[in-house]
Amino acid sequence: MASPIDLDQLRTFVAIVDAGSFTKAAEEVFKTQSAVSMQIRRLEDRLGVSLFERNGRTIEVTDAGARLLAYARRMLSLSRETLSAFDPDAIQGHLRIGLPDDYAERFLPEILARFTRSNPLVELQIACEPSSNLADHVDKGRLDVALVADCTVGSVVPEIVRHEPLHFMTSAAHDVHEEEVLPLALGRHTCPWRSEGLKALDDAGRRYKVLFSSWSAQIVASAVLSGLAVGVLPECALRPGMRVLGEQDGFPRLKDNEIGVIRSRTAEGPIVSALVDHIRDSLANLPASDRPARPKSLPETRIVRSQRPRAVAAE
Repeated sequence: MASPIDLDQLRTFVAIVDAGSFTKAAEEVFKTQSAVSMQIRRLEDRLGVSLFERNGRTIEVTDAGARLLAYARRMLSLSRETLSAFDPDAIQGHLRIGLPDDYAERFLPEILARFTRSNPLVELQIACEPSSNLADHVDKGRLDVALVADCTVGSVVPEIVRHEPLHFMTSAAHDVHEEEVLPLALGRHTCPWRSEGLKALDDAGRRYKVLFSSWSAQIVASAVLSGLAVGVLPECALRPGMRVLGEQDGFPRLKDNEIGVIRSRTAEGPIVSALVDHIRDSLANLPASDRPARPKSLPETRIVRSQRPRAVAAE
C-alpha cells in the first residue's frame, strides 16, 4: 500500500454512509450512481476489504467499513483545515455562543459539526446558562450569539428558528402523575415553561405543589426520571424512561415552545452570519425527538441500528 488513498473516494464513501443510500450520495458528491459504485469498488480493491455487505433490502457497513469511517472523517477534516490555512479568504477568529443546557445535548452536536466542517479556523467559546442570563450577556456584548428558549427576554428581537412541542412529562415506570396533589419539578420563576405549565393546571382546576425548582433542565429531568415529580419540558428533553402526559391522562395541552437566535448588536461580519446560518439550518433539518412511549411501526427499508455506523438502503 505504497500509494496514498484517494481523498475523493473517501469523500464518496462518507457520503454514502451519511446519506444512507448510494443514490442520495451520488447527488451529494455530484456524480452518477455508476461513478459512485466504481469509486467504492476501487477503494475496496485498494484496501483489500469489503466496505458494504447486502442484508436483505439493506446494505450494511461492514466492520472494516466502520473502521475506515473514523479514519476517513479525520483525513477529510484535516484536508479542509489545511486548505483553509492557506486560503486568504478563509474565515478566522473566535466567537462566543450561548445556549441553555437542555439545548446543548440535543442541538449542539449538529450545530458544531456543520459549522466546524466549513470553518475549521474559527474558535468557538460556548456558555450554557438560562435564557434570561444569555439575553443579558448578548445585550452587554459578552456573547456574540445565543440560542434562547424564552424569546421575550432581552432587548434584541430574536429570529425564531424552531418550534418544539411543550409537554407534561412523567416517569414511564411510576404513577406519580396520578397523585391527588400533583408534585412538580419546574424551572425557576422566570422560566416560560413553568409559567405555561402552571397556567394550564390552574385553568384545568388541577391541584399541585412545586417540589423541585431549578434553572437546569437536567435537574428537572432527573426528578422526573426518578418518579418524584412531573415536569414541564420541551420535546427535545424527552429521554428513555420518560413518557408524555396528554389529554388521555387528564393533562391539558400546552403551547409550542419557540426557539430563537439573538445576536449582539456589536457582533457583525461573516463569522457571525455563518454561525447563525448553520444554527438555522441545523435546527430546521433536525427531526422531532423520538417518543419511547409511543413506538411506531418501521418500514422494511428502515436504517438498521447496530454497533456499526448505519445501514444503507439497497439500490
